[in-house]
Amino acid sequence: MNWQQLLSTTRFRPKDGMILPTSTPSTQEGQDALRTDFHIDYDRVAFSSAFRRLGRKTQVHPFAEHDHTHNRLTHSVEVASVGRSLGNRVGVMLAAGGFLPAGNTPSDIGAVVQVACLAHDLGNPPFGHVGENALRDWFRDPKNAHYLEGLSEAERRDIQTYEGNAHSLRQLASIEMYRNRGGMRLTAATIGTLLKYPWTTLDPRGDKKFNIYQTELPFMRRVAEELGLSELAPDVWVRHPLSYLMEAADDICYALLDLEDAVEIGWVDDIEVESILSELTFVENTWYAQSSRQRCAMLRGIAIGRSIDDVAQTFITHQADLLNGEFKGKDLITLCSPQVRNTLEKAKDLARNRIFRHQSKLMTSIAAYPCLSSILDLLVPAVYAFVVEGKVSQRHSLSLELLADEPIEEGDSLYIAYMKVLDFVGSMTDNSAAKMARELSGVGML
Repeated sequence: MNWQQLLSTTRFRPKDGMILPTSTPSTQEGQDALRTDFHIDYDRVAFSSAFRRLGRKTQVHPFAEHDHTHNRLTHSVEVASVGRSLGNRVGVMLAAGGFLPAGNTPSDIGAVVQVACLAHDLGNPPFGHVGENALRDWFRDPKNAHYLEGLSEAERRDIQTYEGNAHSLRQLASIEMYRNRGGMRLTAATIGTLLKYPWTTLDPRGDKKFNIYQTELPFMRRVAEELGLSELAPDVWVRHPLSYLMEAADDICYALLDLEDAVEIGWVDDIEVESILSELTFVENTWYAQSSRQRCAMLRGIAIGRSIDDVAQTFITHQADLLNGEFKGKDLITLCSPQVRNTLEKAKDLARNRIFRHQSKLMTSIAAYPCLSSILDLLVPAVYAFVVEGKVSQRHSLSLELLADEPIEEGDSLYIAYMKVLDFVGSMTDNSAAKMARELSGVGML
């Protein structure tokens, strides 16, 4: 792989069964320097309805009443900020080493990573990872197995494995802006950087994590070809090197900022957080006259800065392996200095043991299952009756009207119809899903 291809600004759209460039690939030279191709990508994500909905989607605390806790939108903005800093730092080092192609600037690297970070959670369903599991469990329940009869193995796996990462790609490539005509039509570089798991559910790793549904597979084949991504097996590619920076930015933010939220709502003592961050921070005693919130924010800022420096240097150290598709690390952070690695791991351990197992968090997580199940109990039988049986009851007909934005149509395969259901449910916010489940139950009608 080479940086010239990996930074491709080509955009794609489907036409006549083919995936074609939307225009002749452009270069940064001669463009309005104030708005490059990658800035256009950023604007398209930032102004999308999918991005706005993240403001009512769970980061860690569903229906948080505290004004300072994160949701998916604030998390994504902060990850994008860290990603931009990481990309800019790497871009400067690439330029200094003579690796950056002519016509590209260090800030282009920062912009590509920033956009991918901004978009990385667009596909998260209501209630976050718990919501993913609830959607998977419904379709994997033996009592619902008959609804999947007739699907191919790949289609069945897709429907049974709602994956936020794959739905993020689906939002960008198929749903937002030009629905079913190329989506947001972002640059190939941005799409490649977004993918942490560039394979489908047919890969052995697809039971847990994957980025590509069958619906986006033709699109991804064309993008991978444009970027020059090495193909390890049919429809399995090596990762775009910049995706490792996006992943690191996400890891840094959720490890450190989840703890800050826990301090805000009183689940974790600020002294515990200060102890965890102590390996990466040194602060004059005068700072300790500040409030716990100020201390945590200040220490978190120092820790993020140290982590950015370390990750960027680790990336440059392993650049050759990343370009050759021979990178052996699980991720960049595992190869960082012991101080960064240990701090982030201790932060994650504290979150796992004290935050994710807090009773109020557990109760909301448990409630997510019947909430999403009630919506699928309504929609899936109606879709199945329409597509397979060719007839619907009055209740089914009313249920299908809920899918007005992307209605089930004559000629839709069962797979495509179910994907539309998952698009509908996955795009809901925590609030809208809870409201719909409550209204379906009949509670509050009188």
